Amino acid sequence: MVAMRDGWIIYAVFGVLVCLVLWRVATQRNAGNLRSSLIILGIAALVMVVWQGARLLPVGATNAHTADKTITVFAAASLTNALDGVDTAFTRQSGIKVVVSYGASSALAKQIEQGAPADVFASADLQWMDYCARKKATRVNLLGNKLVLIAAKDAKIDHVTIGPGFDLAKLAGDGRVATGDVREVPVGLYAKAALERLGAWAAVEPKMVMAADVRAALRMVARGQAPLGIVYETDAKIEPAVKVIGVFPDNIQDPIIYPVALRANAKPDAVPYYSFLRSQTAKSIFEQYGFNFLVTQATL
Repeated sequence: MVAMRDGWIIYAVFGVLVCLVLWRVATQRNAGNLRSSLIILGIAALVMVVWQGARLLPVGATNAHTADKTITVFAAASLTNALDGVDTAFTRQSGIKVVVSYGASSALAKQIEQGAPADVFASADLQWMDYCARKKATRVNLLGNKLVLIAAKDAKIDHVTIGPGFDLAKLAGDGRVATGDVREVPVGLYAKAALERLGAWAAVEPKMVMAADVRAALRMVARGQAPLGIVYETDAKIEPAVKVIGVFPDNIQDPIIYPVALRANAKPDAVPYYSFLRSQTAKSIFEQYGFNFLVTQATL
């Protein structure tokens, strides 16, 4: 848009200067034919300027339209790698740019509630989706995940069975167990609920270190700041510095569900994006990163 405006200004200034010079020459001479010829040349120059400006206008309008084809997505931190891949595929196909803000679902939901301009919200749990995307939003339960116990890649612990009688406090010893804030971050909420059902929460609670989101907890274990961590299976999969030493059984935890909502005031370009998230292309990418795709084939 700036280039178009600058081009128009240059041609306009040039045309005006040409007309002024020709008019000046014409008025300083007495020859009628010369004056008529110079006036005709001036008019021709002005016509050229107008034509060039008209030719530039559609280009500027197209560029402005293209630059405006951008949507904003708020998404749970654990979706970072997979959603980046999905967004790249979507932009390549549609020409629509996707700007994503990643973080804890709790923090993002509060921002949306306060008026943050998100077109689409992807949460790591149902609770925070319910908090900010009520009746006016179009939503779907898109993905599933698992909760796992991780340790550093070179840790001596190789495998533990997580079930009745599991003593996480004893396993941690003098160390800490990193996870998301158990008061509001989804991975922390899932972890606390699972440990309570195992009867292991009371003993291990003093040893828990709570991070701002699941990726922060993952980094703490990867960097040796905590010997153990509770994260999603998909997070453990993308971090080479950690290993999974235990998987929380499905029967001792609430299902881990990622709902996605198209907000009522979303830009029109967010509608095809919302559809693309449920497509076969997106399904393949999400599954590549270890997510369980919950949308049935009948709705694709």
